[in-house]
Amino acid sequence: MEATQRRQKLSSNGGASETTEEPAGQWGRAWEVDWFSLSAVILLLCTAPFLVFFFVMVCDQYQCSVSQPLVELYSGEATLRSIWDKAPSFTWTTAQIYTVWVSFQVVLYMCVPDITHKFLPGYAGGVQDGARTPAGLINKYEINGLQSWLITHALWYANAQYFHWFSPTIIFDNWIPLLWCTNLLGYAVSTFAFVKAYLFPTNAEDCKFTGNVFYNYMMGIEFNPRIGKWFDFKLFFNGRPGIVAWTLINLSYAAKQQELYGYVTNSMILVNVLQAIYVLDFFWNEAWYLKTIDICHDHFGWYLGWGDCVWLPFLYTLQLMRFYYHPKDLFRRTEGKCSIWGKKPTFIECAYRSGDGGLHHSKLMTSGFWGVARHLNYTGDLMGSLAYCAACGFGHIHPYFYIVYMTILLVHRCVRDEHRCSSKYGKDWKRYTDAVPYRLLPGIF
Repeated sequence: MEATQRRQKLSSNGGASETTEEPAGQWGRAWEVDWFSLSAVILLLCTAPFLVFFFVMVCDQYQCSVSQPLVELYSGEATLRSIWDKAPSFTWTTAQIYTVWVSFQVVLYMCVPDITHKFLPGYAGGVQDGARTPAGLINKYEINGLQSWLITHALWYANAQYFHWFSPTIIFDNWIPLLWCTNLLGYAVSTFAFVKAYLFPTNAEDCKFTGNVFYNYMMGIEFNPRIGKWFDFKLFFNGRPGIVAWTLINLSYAAKQQELYGYVTNSMILVNVLQAIYVLDFFWNEAWYLKTIDICHDHFGWYLGWGDCVWLPFLYTLQLMRFYYHPKDLFRRTEGKCSIWGKKPTFIECAYRSGDGGLHHSKLMTSGFWGVARHLNYTGDLMGSLAYCAACGFGHIHPYFYIVYMTILLVHRCVRDEHRCSSKYGKDWKRYTDAVPYRLLPGIF
């Protein structure tokens, strides 16, 4: 089967005929580069790698406080060199791990034809047509992302439960060294695609040269760079090493939390489940993805090459880093000896008696979200409930039963909880409500 099909048009007698020569590239990315676009491109090229390092570093060295390193730099307590020196460096062991990972995904992508579409009703896998390119070509793709994801995660599970070839925390344990490895691959593949477009493009008619080297490097020149018949750079890097790894990264953070604390928090489980659903939805609809802007309009350059290798796996998983460094019960578990929003937490020391007459002590936090309102977690529930209802529009009232019910439920629960706390803590509860005067809505209630 041919990898591409030439564009056809109807002849005057109604039959199909080969098109005459027409200028290619009449849609898609712009030919000309304005000063604003060029400025944005240069700004991203210069800052994006440092931004990723900053977000990873603040969790590694500052318990995920974004402001603390800036304060220390401003006050002279830290220098850029001291922060850099404390960051784990590149290691050959990590390079070998990452090389095995990418190579394994290449093997799954190139050498394991999809069979899942044969027994999963409604799933479109196997060889599929892409969208027509500006030059009039239709590329063929082997859609096997769901199969690759299933095989990878089955092996991950088998290793964790039976084989024990490596620790499930392997990704977390090598997280920052992996950052250097992903950067090396991201820049290598972007540079290769850039040079390839000049020397041996897959399809010269679908190349776009703007005349500006920075824009060409970042936004790409070739539309669908390929090696051989099937290795498509855009589909592989958009949908393999980074997105397949996404759920493994999350699982590795959960395993590390289990190893350190002896349990996995509900928040960690929830985000793992929700992001796994998102990733599985992506792979279930991978054939549809061939018709999206990434494949249909974007050219392959640093924006996709580096972005898929570095930006996606490191910044899309920031929530899990936060949950590892700051479990939801961090304040109670550490007896207040922790950092909340980059600062030492404030709290009110409370005393209460149990039924046997024993005197006990507890702490009521007045920092972070719980310094804004006493039940701000309920406020989040109500905001989510309202969003579900608002998605139905405003033409009918019956979809809004849910937010009405949730408001009654949570306000009533809030009142009951406060009555119980008032009875338990007495005057200490009054001190707490004076320090945090609002229940659900700051400034209102």
